[in-house]
Amino acid sequence: MATIQQLVGRWRSVESKGFDEYMKEAGVGMALRKVGAMAKPDWTISSDGKNLTIKTESTLKTTQFSCNLGERFEETTADGRKTQTVCNFTDAGALVQHQEWDGKESTITGKLENGKLVVECVMNNVTCTRVYEKVE
Repeated sequence: MATIQQLVGRWRSVESKGFDEYMKEAGVGMALRKVGAMAKPDWTISSDGKNLTIKTESTLKTTQFSCNLGERFEETTADGRKTQTVCNFTDAGALVQHQEWDGKESTITGKLENGKLVVECVMNNVTCTRVYEKVE
C-alpha cells in the first residue's frame, strides 16, 4: 500500500481516456475542452504529511493549490470553476480530491499502480482515467 510520500514528485501524463466526456459532464465548453484535450500536464505533488500542494503544469496553463488534508478549501480549477474541495489520503493508499460546486460534485482519485500514478476522475456516470509516469 502506498504512502503519501510515494506520491511526492513530478509526474508526466502518458495516457488519457475519457477526458473530453468528463470535461463535458463538468460543464466545460467545447473550445476549452478542445484545448484541454491537447494538454499533456505534469503533476508535481509535495507534502509534509499534513499539508499538500499539487501543481498542474502544461504548455497551456499552470494551476496550483495547497491545503491541509481533511480540511475544506476553495479551489479554482484549470477551467475556472470555483469549487469547495477536500483532499484526503485513504487507508487504501489513495489521494482523494472531492470537489463540490453549483450543486454538482466530482471525485478525483490518484493511486499508484505498477509504479505509475493512475488518476480517476468521476462525475455522475462519467469516468476519465489519466496515467502519469514519475519523472523526478
